Amino acid sequence: MQALRETPGERVHRELGRLSTARTLPAWIRSMAEGDERAFAKLTGALQAYHEAAIAPYWQHIQAQIEADRAVRGRALLDGGADALLSSLPPMMRWRAPVLEADYPVDRDVHLNGRGLLLVPSFFCRRTPVTYQDPELTPVLVYPARHMSESAPAVQTAPRSLGKLVGHTRSAVLGSIGGGCTTSELARRVGVSAASASQHAGVLREAGLVLTLRNGSAVMHTLTPLGAALLRGGHKTTQLAPRPPQPSIPERSTPATMLQSPGG
Repeated sequence: MQALRETPGERVHRELGRLSTARTLPAWIRSMAEGDERAFAKLTGALQAYHEAAIAPYWQHIQAQIEADRAVRGRALLDGGADALLSSLPPMMRWRAPVLEADYPVDRDVHLNGRGLLLVPSFFCRRTPVTYQDPELTPVLVYPARHMSESAPAVQTAPRSLGKLVGHTRSAVLGSIGGGCTTSELARRVGVSAASASQHAGVLREAGLVLTLRNGSAVMHTLTPLGAALLRGGHKTTQLAPRPPQPSIPERSTPATMLQSPGG
């Protein structure tokens, strides 16, 4: 909300002016474009109320899905570099070096020109990714996170009391998942067979302590916020994360965008 309130008036006027060419804007939005602070207060109040009603009750689930997606992308980057990372993105994006093609509401090319690309998984993004309309802004691609019913701190030592509750092997499995690992890696960390590791992870998943995402032929296990809290003994922690960039609204509907960087 603070970032929204601090948006320069000139930018608000310019970007809302683009919308007014495609649709008739309500009077209070026109007032906001002219710098009316009361209109800004109305917007931030509505956003806060919506967050409390529609997002806050499900925040742990949302956070778990995003962390699971980040774990999969991070593993791809570590295993195979940028090529593997870009190839691991959802199917509406296709990496054909040095070009990343994406299904997109408008037909456009975005040239990185050596600036790099910030990838942002989004729980609410659907069907197609979104990028900034202004080519001068930092290149950002907000893409749909995979929604699974099947998230993530560093490897932790489970408290002894947890072993008494769920069993020492299962407690060790939970503590060994850390920031994400495959079934074979989990088996090696705990010192059990892959079949046993998979079985224990399945029980923890059914209890809502673990998420499992398929990554090619392997699966990636990550902790849910509930699983992480159980490892901490129920103590809450506060996490501060940068606000995801807010993409601009596309103006028309045609198929693809290409993100190209010289030299790949």
